[in-house]
Amino acid sequence: MKRNLKTVFKFLLLSGTTVVFTVLLFRIFKIRSTFESHERGLPLEPSEVRIISNEKIDWHDYDAIKRDSLRRGTGEQGKPAFLTAAESDNYEKLYKVNGFNAALSDQIAIDRAVPDIRHPGCKSKKYLKDLPTVSVVVPFHNEHWTTLLRTAASVVNRSPPHLLKEVILVDDCSTKEFSKKPLDDYLAANLTKVRAIHLPERSGLIRARLAGARVATADVLIFLDSHTEANVNWLPPLLEPIAQDYKTCVCPFIDVIQYETFEYRAQDEGARGAFDWEFFYKRLPLLPEDLEHPTEPFKSPVMAGGLFAISRKFFWELGGYDEGLDIWGGEQYELSFKIWQCGGLMVDAPCSRVGHIYRKYAPFPNPGKGDFVGRNYRRVAEVWMDEYAEYLYKRRPHYRDIDPGDLTKQKALREKLHCKPFKWFMEKVAFDLPLKYPPIEPGDFGVGEIRNLAAPELCVDSGHKDRDQVIGLAECVKGTNKNGEQNFALTWHKDLRVKGKTLCLDVSDPNDKADIVLYPCHGSQGNQYWRYDVEKQWFLHGGNPRCLDCDPGQRRLYVTKCDDQSKTQKWRFENVNLTMIADWENVGVRF
Repeated sequence: MKRNLKTVFKFLLLSGTTVVFTVLLFRIFKIRSTFESHERGLPLEPSEVRIISNEKIDWHDYDAIKRDSLRRGTGEQGKPAFLTAAESDNYEKLYKVNGFNAALSDQIAIDRAVPDIRHPGCKSKKYLKDLPTVSVVVPFHNEHWTTLLRTAASVVNRSPPHLLKEVILVDDCSTKEFSKKPLDDYLAANLTKVRAIHLPERSGLIRARLAGARVATADVLIFLDSHTEANVNWLPPLLEPIAQDYKTCVCPFIDVIQYETFEYRAQDEGARGAFDWEFFYKRLPLLPEDLEHPTEPFKSPVMAGGLFAISRKFFWELGGYDEGLDIWGGEQYELSFKIWQCGGLMVDAPCSRVGHIYRKYAPFPNPGKGDFVGRNYRRVAEVWMDEYAEYLYKRRPHYRDIDPGDLTKQKALREKLHCKPFKWFMEKVAFDLPLKYPPIEPGDFGVGEIRNLAAPELCVDSGHKDRDQVIGLAECVKGTNKNGEQNFALTWHKDLRVKGKTLCLDVSDPNDKADIVLYPCHGSQGNQYWRYDVEKQWFLHGGNPRCLDCDPGQRRLYVTKCDDQSKTQKWRFENVNLTMIADWENVGVRF
C-alpha cells in the first residue's frame, strides 16, 4: 500500500512538473507572439471582459474631491478667467495657431479643479467592484502643450489607479518642438502612466486613433480629444455597462470648456445623437423613460465624435475604424452604425462627464487631399446605409461622382458579422429621427426678404456675419438680395435661417430688447423657435412669445413684448406659403 502511494506521488509530482513546464512554454510563446504582433503593427490580442462579482461599491475619491474643493487661483473650479495686461503679449499669436485662448491656458494649473456638475443622484451611485482596466488613447496634432497636459493630468488624477493602465498620447507628426523629446521627458518625470508614440508621417485623426488602439494593452479603450478635462468619478459609469456586456459602447456627457475664458459648464443635460441627411451631427430629445431615470445610461443612435469607451475585444471584432477613411469626417457614423447593426449597443452615461474645448475656428490648413470628407461619407453610405444612401446623395449629388476606393474588406466584414440592414437601424434604433430630420423635407413656411413696415427702406440683414454675432437692419437691396444676406427662410424646423446656410436667428437673453444673434441651427424649439403671424405681420419668438422689433434710427434688431399698436413690430415677409402656415401645428409631426 505504501509502495503504491509512493508510486502515485511520484507520478503526480512528475505530471505536475510537466503541466507547469507546459504552461510556462505556452506563456513564453504567447508573450513572443504578442510582441511580434506589436512589432508588425497589428493590434494586441484583446482580452475578455468578465464580471467576477456583482458587488457594487462607492468609487468616489473623497480625499481628492476635498483637495480640489480647496483650490483657488486662475480658472480653478472651472470659473471664467481673464488675462492681465502683462499676460497678453502672446494672446493673438497663440490664438491664431490654436483657435482658442492658449495664452490663458498657460496661466491655469495643469491639474486645476473643475466643478462637479453631475446630477445630484450621481453622487450616491455605486458601481460594480469588479471593473475592467483601461487604456486611454489621445490623438493630437500640434496641440497646445498646456491643454494636452491638462487632458492627461485630469485623466490620471480622477481615475482609480488600478483601473487606469495607461494613457497613450498619439503624436500625429506634430511640428511643435514640445511634441517630441520635451514631451517624453515631461511625461517620464511627472506623469509616469502617460506615454507618447510619435507617428513618422501625418496620418489624420482616424488612423492616429487606430495607431494608439493597436498598442493599447487594457481591457477597454477610451478615446478622448487632446483638449479635454475628465470630471469627478468619470470612469466607473463608462466601464460598468461594458463589464455587463462587452458589446456595449459608452459615451460620456460632453461639457463645454469655453474657448476664450476656459469656463467649465454644461452643454445640456443630455440628448440622443443623430444626423440629418447631409450628415451634419444633430441631437434627438430624450425619451420619456430616459427622463424618468436621469442618472442611468440611455440608448443613443449615434456618438458625437471622439469621446467614447469600448472594449478592446469588441472594437477589433468590428475591425476598428475603416482604414479607408481619410483624415477625419464620418468616422463617428461608421462606428456607430457598425456597433448597432452588428450586434452591439451604444449608450450615453449621464454620470460620466468630460469637458471639451470647442475651438472658435479650426486653425489647421487644408491637408490638400480634395474632398476627403465627402469621400469618407460616400464610403460609409455605400457600406452601411443600403437604400437610404440615396437620401444623402439627393442632398449632395456630387458625392455620386466621388470614388470611394476599395470597399471589399468593409463589405466582407459586414457579411461575416451578419450585420442587420440599415432599415432595421432606422426603424428600431433611430425610429424618431425622420420626425425631426425627414429624408424628404417639407417646404418652407416662407422665404425672401423681411422688410419693416415702419421703415420700409430697411430689411433684416445678416451682414456676412458668423456665429455668436449680433445682426441688425440695412437698406433693402433690390434684385440681388435673392442670393445675399437679406434672404431668409422660415423652415419646417420652425427656425429662421439665412437662406442657404446653417446659421439661425437665435435669442438666448431673457431680458427686454434682447439682441438677435446668429448661431448654428440646432433644430430645437427653444432659442431658435420662430413663427409668422400673417394677420398681424408679427415674427414671434419662443414659447412665451416676444415679437421681433427694431430701432430704425440705430438699425438695431431685438425682441420685446408684443404690442398691437407698434408699427416697428410689423414685417412684410416676401413669400409666404399660406397653406403651410395654416397647417403650422402639424408640420414637423406628420413627417
